[in-house]
Amino acid sequence: MGRVFVAGSINMDVVAIAERHPRIGETVAGRQVLYFPGGKGANQAVAASRLGARTTLIGRLGRDSFGAELKAFLGEQGIDLGYVVETAETHTGTAIITVAEADNTIVVVPGANGLVGADDVSVVPLLKGDVAVSQFEIPLPAIAAFFHRARAAGAVTVLNPAPAQKMPGELLALVDILVLNETELGFLAGVELSESDAAARIIDVARQLQAHEDQTICVTLGKRGVLALAGREEIEVPGRVVKAVDTTGAGDCFVGALAEQLADGAALRDALTFANAAASISVQRMGAGPSMPTADEVAAVL
Repeated sequence: MGRVFVAGSINMDVVAIAERHPRIGETVAGRQVLYFPGGKGANQAVAASRLGARTTLIGRLGRDSFGAELKAFLGEQGIDLGYVVETAETHTGTAIITVAEADNTIVVVPGANGLVGADDVSVVPLLKGDVAVSQFEIPLPAIAAFFHRARAAGAVTVLNPAPAQKMPGELLALVDILVLNETELGFLAGVELSESDAAARIIDVARQLQAHEDQTICVTLGKRGVLALAGREEIEVPGRVVKAVDTTGAGDCFVGALAEQLADGAALRDALTFANAAASISVQRMGAGPSMPTADEVAAVL
C-alpha cells in the first residue's frame, strides 16, 4: 500500500452560526461561535489518515496558541507532522466562516501558509506508489516543486485547485488527477459553468482543460455526484441524498478519501464512489477536520 503526502494549508476555522447570511453592509445576530481545525491541506490529510492511509502533512504553523492546538489535533489523527514547520514571524492561518441555511461563506487569512516554499517539499521521501496531494492555499511555486519531486519518484499527483486562481500550464502538466467543482472548472477553462449545466457540457469543458491525454479531471457536483474524464473515458458517479448541516470541508474530504483509495490501489471508478460517499457523511456534521469519517462509516453507507 502506498502512502499519502499532503502539501498544503493548516488553519484554525472560526465559525459563526446564524439563521441567515448578512447582506452587504448588514449585521445579523449569530447563535454561537465555534473553533475547528481546518485548512484544505490539513483537512485532506485528516480525511486520508482517518480512512486508513499512512499520511504525512507538509506545511507551516505560526508559533502561537492556534498553532499549538492544531498540532495537537493533527497528531491525534495519526498524521506524520515531521515536515510541519513552526514559524515565529507570522500567525497561524485562520479562516473566518459564516454558516447559515446549510451553506457557508469563508474568508481565509493565510498567515504561515503563505511562507511554504520549495525547501519545505524538496526532502519529502516520496516513492513509487505514493500519492502527492496539494491545493491552492499555499504558494504555487511550492506546489510545482512538490509535484516535480513526486514525478521524479513515480508518485501520483493530485491537485485540488481551490480557491481558484489562474495557474501556469507547466503546473497543470504535472498533475495526474485534477479534482475541482464546476465553478473552478469554468474559471480555469475560461467559460461560464453552473451547477445546472448538463453532464455532456461539463465533460466537454473538462476535455478542453486536459493538459495531456492521460490526465484525469474529476468534477464534484455536490448532490449531483461526480463526473470524471479519465483520459478518454467518461465516468459518472451518482449523488447521495442526505440532509446537509455544514458543507465546510466536503470537497477536502472527497480529495483525501480519493487519495487514500488510490494509495490503496483501488480502481478510479471505485475510488470516486468511495470518496463521494465519504463526502456525503462529512456534510452531515459540523466543522471541517472533525467531520471526516472513518473507513467503517463509509463502508456502512456503501
